[in-house]
Amino acid sequence: MNLAVLDPHDPEFPSPSASLDEPDGLLAVGGNLKPTTLLSAYGRGIFPWYQDDDPILWWSPIERCVIRPDNFYISTRLRRQLRQARYQIKSDTAFSDVISACAEPRGDGGTWITPEMIDAYTQLHECGDAHCVEVWDGPWLVGGIYGVQVGGLFCGESMFSRVNNGSKIAVAHLLRWMNAAGLDMLDCQLSNPHLLSLGAQTMQRDMFLHDLSTARKKTCPWSFNDFSFDSWT
Repeated sequence: MNLAVLDPHDPEFPSPSASLDEPDGLLAVGGNLKPTTLLSAYGRGIFPWYQDDDPILWWSPIERCVIRPDNFYISTRLRRQLRQARYQIKSDTAFSDVISACAEPRGDGGTWITPEMIDAYTQLHECGDAHCVEVWDGPWLVGGIYGVQVGGLFCGESMFSRVNNGSKIAVAHLLRWMNAAGLDMLDCQLSNPHLLSLGAQTMQRDMFLHDLSTARKKTCPWSFNDFSFDSWT
C-alpha cells in the first residue's frame, strides 16, 4: 500500500483505514498545519506527529487510547493532593507557556513539539479550538495539559509537570469539567503504562471513529473557567 502524499495547499485526507500496518497508523505525508487542516484531521481521527527534520506525518493507529471521564483513576495520593487544593487551576490564561513547557526536552533529550507545531497550535488556540488547563503555585506554572476540542471530544496533545503529580492534577480537573460539560472522552492517541494507570483504555480504530462521529456533533462551549469545582471526595 502506498503512502498518501498530501497537497501542501489543499490537502485531502484519505480514509483512516488506508493507514499502514508498519509503522502502525502512518497514513499520509505532507500537507500543512493550518487551523482548517488540523481541524479536518482531528475530525477524522487523524493527528500529526513527526520530528523536526521530518516532513509532516499524519497518523491513525489501529488502536486508540482514550480516557472516559467516569473511568479516570485517582490514586490515594493524588486524591489527597486534590483535597488539599494547594494549587490554583486555570484554563487558557497561558497557552503559549503551557505548550512551551510541554516542548521542553525530556529524558531522551528530544521533543516532537517543534517551533512549527507551536505556531500551528497557537493559531488554533487563537481560533478558539485549542485549549489548555494550567496548574499554578502562586506565580509559578507547575503543570498543565493542552489539546484540541472537537465537539464532545478533547484530543490531548501533551502535558507537563514541574511538581509531583502536576500533570495528573491538570488532567483530573479537565476530566471533571468534561464530565459536567457533557464531553465524552479524552483522546490520548497512543497507549503507554502511565496512561493505563490513570484509567485509560484502548479501543479499535473503527470503534473510536464510531464514537468520534457522535462526539463531533455535540456543541460543548469551553466553559472551564466558569465551572465551580466543589471539594474532592
